[in-house]
Amino acid sequence: MAQAIVDIKGLKKSFGENVVLKNIDFSVQPSQVVVIIGPSGSGKSTFLRCMNGLETAEGGTVVVSGHPVVENGRMMPEAKLDEMRAEVGMVFQSFNLFPHLTVLDNITLAPTCLRGVPRKAAEEQGMRLLKKVGLDHKAKVYPGTLSGGQKQRVAIARALAMEPKVMLFDEPTSALDPELVGEVLQVMKDLAAEGMTMLIVTHEMGFAREVADVVVVMDHGSIVEAGAPADIFTAPKEARTRSFLQTMLAREAAHGG
Repeated sequence: MAQAIVDIKGLKKSFGENVVLKNIDFSVQPSQVVVIIGPSGSGKSTFLRCMNGLETAEGGTVVVSGHPVVENGRMMPEAKLDEMRAEVGMVFQSFNLFPHLTVLDNITLAPTCLRGVPRKAAEEQGMRLLKKVGLDHKAKVYPGTLSGGQKQRVAIARALAMEPKVMLFDEPTSALDPELVGEVLQVMKDLAAEGMTMLIVTHEMGFAREVADVVVVMDHGSIVEAGAPADIFTAPKEARTRSFLQTMLAREAAHGG
């Protein structure tokens, strides 16, 4: 087995008296697609945000793409975190696009400013990425003219522009109208097929079943169980997993999902 590209041991996180993550141990192999599911408030997004230092962990060790994020409960200094973040893309629920910049300028900003990529090369790469997400015809428009699904696809292209080794997705479709969800999930399916290492927090059960190599079930700050989609969805070991899946699958059925 190859060396883990994400390696987490004993990760702990609290907000005041509220313990959000309890001694999480987990690792991700290169090119794996890991989908994290579980009830709201189970710690999924915090888990993801601790991986790139957006939340301050209070215990454990986190190494991402060879870069220490947390060592024995101590966060690395910001300069070290920036080195790691240059190799880790993150896509949030909200799109966080700069409204005063065109779509193409949103994508080229980080490579030119942070990596010193020449403007022409950055624009050529930006156009390739926009074509990948089906939006090359929107290069010169401003984000305010786009639908939510289009904005999220631009956000994915922007993250890819830094040529990340790992992509983190924090409920990327939860803010979208139902009819726009599919276009974003399709881009993510294409990335999975290309071998991108991805960790995805989502409530889209059908997507998890189709795309994941590993499904992680979280509840009350712990990993309840983890395994192949066929095992988790057809023969979950834990009662908490069965209860959660019954609720989610009933909800998807009610909405025609």
